[in-house]
Amino acid sequence: MDITPIEYFNELFIKELSLTKVSIPTACCLSTIGTDGFPNARFVSLKEIVDGEFVITGNMSSRKGIEISEINKVALTFWWTETGQQVRIQGNAERISEELSDSYFAARNRESQIVSIVSEQGKEISTFDELNKKYQILEKEYLGKSLERPKDFGGYAIKPQRIEFLEFKTTRFHERKLYELIDGKWKIIYLQP
Repeated sequence: MDITPIEYFNELFIKELSLTKVSIPTACCLSTIGTDGFPNARFVSLKEIVDGEFVITGNMSSRKGIEISEINKVALTFWWTETGQQVRIQGNAERISEELSDSYFAARNRESQIVSIVSEQGKEISTFDELNKKYQILEKEYLGKSLERPKDFGGYAIKPQRIEFLEFKTTRFHERKLYELIDGKWKIIYLQP
């Protein structure tokens, strides 16, 4: 039986995780279609894969959240240095449930939780001192208490339509495989480097 692209991704990802020395091995580049028509890209952290969908979290009122709410077609790109693999995923992003958002927020370290509450991600600020003061006030106010997820923190499950794997070769004859979801079934196409 043929391996699905999700299973193949997991195999490669586990191998990379076992070898990597980078501090955030789950980092990937999320690309969206900007409200001004320009593409936008930023690094996010892959939380997990659930039912074949790639889950990321963040601020829903940020630029990425606004852009996804308008056009939910996105791309994720991974570059794994140790195994020489590039993975490109194109798909549709849908909001995850409030319960899942609560769970992902609770799993964040306390510092990240506080930053998620005090920061209006992407909004202009005159000095970082303002943000630091907000942080310190909240940190003292909730000392020894749990923090509640802010309304604008949530996540997306990205349902892939295309997944391309490129295995880097020093000869430049990189091996490229493109899986495309057609009529509910994955079709594989081999591409020239």
